[in-house]
Amino acid sequence: MTDENQPQMTRIQQKNRELILEGALGAFSANGFRGATIDQIAEAAGLSKPNVLYYFGSKDEIHKTLLTTLLDLWLAPMLGIDPEGEPLDEVLRYVSTKLQMSRDYPRESRLFAYEVLQGAPHLSEILGGRLRELVDQTVAILARWIDEGRLAPVDPRHLIFSIWALTQHYADFEVQVRAVLGPGHDPYAEAEIYLENLFRRMLEVEAGR
Repeated sequence: MTDENQPQMTRIQQKNRELILEGALGAFSANGFRGATIDQIAEAAGLSKPNVLYYFGSKDEIHKTLLTTLLDLWLAPMLGIDPEGEPLDEVLRYVSTKLQMSRDYPRESRLFAYEVLQGAPHLSEILGGRLRELVDQTVAILARWIDEGRLAPVDPRHLIFSIWALTQHYADFEVQVRAVLGPGHDPYAEAEIYLENLFRRMLEVEAGR
């Protein structure tokens, strides 16, 4: 909800904020929080350093704003799991969406990886609050499907961890993946087939059980 007492930003101000956050995404995902500088962000945004600091008081503020803004994007696929849907289809759709996000948003994935590797100083409250609540809700859905015999019995939380690890790897270690596969390979297209087969075999309920 917008604060009525808070002045509305002009189009130019909104555009400049977007330019700064876009520039910061490149700087932070490439260099991490410690390695990125205001000068790098300003150059990437096409703005002066004083202009950047007009909109954001510090590098820390830019980083926290960026992470918070991107978190909605990152959590959206889990929110899209339909409790009334076909269980295996819903899980496989989630896997596919997470892989597509790794393909389409590799910088965002690496940004979160950097943050977590540093102990998540800017995300600790969200990870232990909002994210945990969403994971708990998803675990409850998965556990119900397992109890109903509609998914093979697995630990729901570790299933979620596995999906994260096996999809985001292709963004976080894309250089390594492409180097190992060599030319002529599409990592994401090949991963789509492999991961669907892997999770289908893991979760599909055997006939007659």
